[in-house]
Amino acid sequence: MSEPTPDEATAKSGPAYAVLAEQLRKRILSGELPQGARLPSDAELTAEFGVGRSTIREALRSLASQNLITTTRGVTGGSFVATPSVGHISASLETGVALMAAAEAVTVDQLMEVRNLMEVPAAGIAAFRRTEEHLAELRAAIFDPDGVQGPQTFAKNQQFHLVLLRATGNPLLELITAPVFRVLSTRFGRDAAPGGFWQCVDHDHRAILEVVTAGDSMAAIDLMRRHLDHLGDSYRRMDRLRTE
Repeated sequence: MSEPTPDEATAKSGPAYAVLAEQLRKRILSGELPQGARLPSDAELTAEFGVGRSTIREALRSLASQNLITTTRGVTGGSFVATPSVGHISASLETGVALMAAAEAVTVDQLMEVRNLMEVPAAGIAAFRRTEEHLAELRAAIFDPDGVQGPQTFAKNQQFHLVLLRATGNPLLELITAPVFRVLSTRFGRDAAPGGFWQCVDHDHRAILEVVTAGDSMAAIDLMRRHLDHLGDSYRRMDRLRTE
């Protein structure tokens, strides 16, 4: 008799609900169960996997916690493969990045390096692909840097960067980058920002908005690089104060 493959060995280990959840997860991620598809019924799962209803319920709860399925009740209800959402996936990624930052497994420089790799070229693409709707959203994200700063200012600051990422037309850029700058803005003391921080942010945002409006991709790339350099300096300063 041949030795079991690693996949077969894994499938036979762990709680029954986890094994079932993993098998269904593989089918969802492979596309065998496409988005919107109804999962097999309890009777079908019992017949295929030899598990009871309590095991099936636990497996479905596990998949739901990963935002892989949604469950509805009623005559037409059941469990269905979820439609992917940038927001949900990004939130899950943000949790992982935040945990790494809290454990000091990543540094400010490493987080800013990711932002530079993603947001600098993204600004150039956004200047080329942006729509009037994007420009209106960017204008709405401009704030008064001399007023009292609070949650609304922080939200508008994030919104400006999010709109630029969306304007590229590539949802993966927002998915990957947004969690990193959200962790930076919360982890490294935005309430303790150095003097002139918000004035600098406002100045940079207005300059970026001007060149994106003009469709000047090269200028947008240059200004975003400078903006992230300014932010990196401030975050490093705040991080030093946090650890002293």
